This record gives sequence, structure tokens and C-alpha cells, in this order.
Amino acid sequence: MAEHTSSSITIEAAPAEVMGVIADFARYPEWTGEVKQAEVLSKDAEGRAEQVRLVLDAGAIKDDHTLKYTWDGPHKVSWSLVKSQMLRALDGSYALAAAPGGHTEVTYQLTVDVKIPMLGMIKRKAEKVIIDRALAGLKKRVESGAAAGTADGAEKA
Repeated sequence: MAEHTSSSITIEAAPAEVMGVIADFARYPEWTGEVKQAEVLSKDAEGRAEQVRLVLDAGAIKDDHTLKYTWDGPHKVSWSLVKSQMLRALDGSYALAAAPGGHTEVTYQLTVDVKIPMLGMIKRKAEKVIIDRALAGLKKRVESGAAAGTADGAEKA
């Protein structure tokens, strides 16, 4: 079994608001940094994204890949790689838990395996960078109020 990397962050918002941002794939390029394009290819019976094509530029990892999403209730989503140009695996999840004060504890778990040879230590470091950036971007996006959206897409101060 492949090793994974995980990290958590507390966001000053309710779980539903946080999951709303996570589920809004079309807006990922606005806040993730690494995702340059996101396109929902199919949806499940409840209208949630089931397969999503992402164009990623994370420095050493540049890729055009498709992920399959599985929604486990209102507080967890996981994904696995369907196809990729340079990745052998990209499996991960966001798990949300209500925290005191109306906040949400978000845990992001990720496993990445690339087709090119790479030391395990370097892969774990890359996973950690991806996770830390994603959690920081998610926190900033949700707490800025941009999740609610504005006509011009500007974030609230």
C-alpha cells in the first residue's frame, strides 16, 4: 500500500460552506494556484461532480488528468485517478468535522505516484507542499467570503 501524506486546518466557517467551495470545481483556478483549468465531465444522480478534468501546474508536476470523485455524505469527498499524462496515482480526500465556535476542521489526505522515477522522500515533500497550499488556499477562499460569490468575482476584504 502506498504511503500518504495528510494535514489539517481549522476554517472559520460551517462545514456546509467549506464543502461548497470544495465542490465548486469551476472556480478552482481562482484559489488553488496549481489548478489552471477545471472541467466537470460528469455528475452523479445528486448533481455533484463525478469526473473532473484538471490541468495542473505544480512546478515539478505539470499534468492534464481526470479524477473520479466519491461523495460520502455532506462532510467527506475522496478522489482517485482515472487518467493522466504523468501520474500513476493521485488519490486523496477532504474530510470535514464541525469544530467549536461554528468552525470546521478540514483534513486533507493525498497520495501521489508519478510515472517518472522519484525518491519516496521527494514525493512526500511534493505531497506536503500540495496539501499545505490547498488548505491555505481553501481557508483564505472560504474566510474571505468569496465562496458566496459576487457579481465580478472580487473577494471581500
